[in-house]
Amino acid sequence: MARIALDAMGGDNAPDETVAGAVDAAARGVDVVLVGVPELLEAELARHGTRLPIVDAPEVIGMGEDPARALREKPAASINVAAKLVEEGNAEGMVSAGSTGAAMAAAAIHIGRLRGVRPSIASIFPTPGSPTLVLDSGANPDVGPEQLVQFAIMGSVAAEILLGVAEPRVGLLNIGEERGKGRDLEKAAYDLLEQAPINFVGNLEGRDVAEDKSDVIVTDGFTGNIFLKTMEGAAQVMIRYSMEAISTLDPEVQESVLPALGEVRRRLDYETYGGAQLLGVKGVVVIAHGMSSRVAIANALEMAAEGAKHDLPGRLASRLAS
Repeated sequence: MARIALDAMGGDNAPDETVAGAVDAAARGVDVVLVGVPELLEAELARHGTRLPIVDAPEVIGMGEDPARALREKPAASINVAAKLVEEGNAEGMVSAGSTGAAMAAAAIHIGRLRGVRPSIASIFPTPGSPTLVLDSGANPDVGPEQLVQFAIMGSVAAEILLGVAEPRVGLLNIGEERGKGRDLEKAAYDLLEQAPINFVGNLEGRDVAEDKSDVIVTDGFTGNIFLKTMEGAAQVMIRYSMEAISTLDPEVQESVLPALGEVRRRLDYETYGGAQLLGVKGVVVIAHGMSSRVAIANALEMAAEGAKHDLPGRLASRLAS
């Protein structure tokens, strides 16, 4: 099993939830090494009555710090050290629920980018049938049509590995399904995507996500980030309204309905998938939500291990070069 380095000091709930998630992932067979302040991590491990390997990293980069500056000024920060473990071959992947910007910068500096590729964040969105990968979901606010083609190819490979989909369908997020819709970016990208070595299904509108019309959706990072967070907010509203409606029912009816609602909540919860893959770097990097609980951390570690097991970076490099 591939070894995964966990930035155990990253995230709003570190180190208690990060360590708990690592313990859960280790119980599933994931080889985890904790990166952070040894005294704090050892105390958390003692609470669980177990031990995991620890790599000393006495500094932490906060969510509000400038990523590039913080990485320079804090070489011993946990996210820096985790990335160095991958760079040196002492880990096959890393997971962090800390600053997304710092995770991306550390990966670019220490692990390195695939040649000629702009790294992209690929997030998993729950849709009927099977989940959908959305990229870019925040790494690149401004892109050209060539980058959207790169995202489509990388998303296809990731969908094959992470979602188990053969010949993933790739759609271009747009304001209409017809050819010729959108900005100059989408119009130019459409022509290139038709010629790319992918299963391109054309333009998709935001509402098409619920119809399971694609396995991968590509867009620029600005649009993708807003799209995902809007959908996340809509899901929370739906659950809240459902709970309010159920609360008006008789207690016996509530007991029969709540398990089904719980399953809906589980399918819509980001923690079910753990995190988002940073594609386009030379190692496996999973960026988890800043508020990740032990459940999300464990799932993110398992996702990273799966990517490393199937050599996700190597397969990306090969497909992009073909």
